[in-house]
Amino acid sequence: MSCLISGQSFRRPAKRFIVSNAASPSLSGSPDQFLDGGAQTKEETITETEQDPINLADPDSCFCEFQGVNIHHKVFDPRTISDDAPITSVDAQGTTPKVEFPMILLHGFGASVFSWNRVMKPLARLVRSKVLAFDRPAFGLTSRILHPFSGVTNDAKPLNPYSMVYSVLTTLYFIDFLASEKAILVGHSAGCLVAVDSYFEAPERVAALILVAPAIFAPRPVNTAAGAGDNRGENGPRSKFLGTLVELSKVIIGAISTVLTGMASMLSSLYKKALAAFLRSYLGVMLVRMAINKFGVTAVRNAWYDSKQVTDHVVQGYTKPLKAKGWDKALVEFTVATLTDNNGSEKKPPLSKRLQEIKCPVLIVTGDTDRIVPAWNAERLSRAIPGSVFEVIKKCGHLPQEEKPDEFISVVAKFLGDVFGGSQGEQQVDLKFQGSVS
Repeated sequence: MSCLISGQSFRRPAKRFIVSNAASPSLSGSPDQFLDGGAQTKEETITETEQDPINLADPDSCFCEFQGVNIHHKVFDPRTISDDAPITSVDAQGTTPKVEFPMILLHGFGASVFSWNRVMKPLARLVRSKVLAFDRPAFGLTSRILHPFSGVTNDAKPLNPYSMVYSVLTTLYFIDFLASEKAILVGHSAGCLVAVDSYFEAPERVAALILVAPAIFAPRPVNTAAGAGDNRGENGPRSKFLGTLVELSKVIIGAISTVLTGMASMLSSLYKKALAAFLRSYLGVMLVRMAINKFGVTAVRNAWYDSKQVTDHVVQGYTKPLKAKGWDKALVEFTVATLTDNNGSEKKPPLSKRLQEIKCPVLIVTGDTDRIVPAWNAERLSRAIPGSVFEVIKKCGHLPQEEKPDEFISVVAKFLGDVFGGSQGEQQVDLKFQGSVS
């Protein structure tokens, strides 16, 4: 498969480096094996097994360059999908949504395009348009930029590929890439932040938002039922005196608060710089490797309601990006950017206060037993976004699109049918697992 990039076709290499059996991890072994491969020495084996992400690509992988980064992505076009697999109805009432907007899928932290493999093909048939998923920098098979700011002055710094701004601009780039004015953005977990920020950056480019297990902190509902109280005597001399004291107190407290805020900002800046320096140190990078090594596979299993469904194929899909050269340093850079890069957010209201400004159709989907982002937070988020639709999938964890793909497609189909209208005629979608891990 090839992709058109600035008028040129960029095809995945026909030959790929294959990790030898001696260095390959045994999927039936302990989580430690997924990083060390059961080899003799840590550093030598890690160096041997890490390779250019392009060499780890699947047959249907595509790459394109954006802002100096080779972005790994996959595209499903309903016009080229074969009909040789079993099909299942997604709508018992036979309603076909009149959508015809492309769809862009945004993965969460630690995930990749792989997390959408079970639903990309059904979604393409559902929306009758292209469905694209891409790997954000530091994840999947997108190239790692290890020193994005080395050798440049502050005025000449390029866009940090690990920043939220970069992810938002990449999302908007792919809307253009699909030759569309609008797209439906589907975010999972932390990918929901990218979807929502993309909406605020260019609301005219977003046809609808679908937020799956959204890792967005929902604000508490505001109680507006306060009573008016008794106004008797409020204009008396004593009340005026007390009012003057209150106003004076506000001025003094405001001045103190300004000084403390300035000191806190300075200390926060120093703390962030120290934290960034530590994370980028050899010890910091090794701690990141140890954390992923110790808890990575466990976290994947914990994300499912039924961990027995986490097959070797699923584990391999999530751990394959750990064979990409420089994955650990890139993950450190992503963490540093997340913790220290405000991207001008200090000039904007908090996201929790902007949710009510979302005007496009919104669907929020969660699993009833999500142990990572609890369902109650998703429900609270739905209350904060006017007109949003909230759906709960039973006996499902943090990954509805993987653990319950048929129910997930049905929920999305109903939402799109209600929003964009539908025509009679049973919509048939392929639910065959399309994942391929080399």
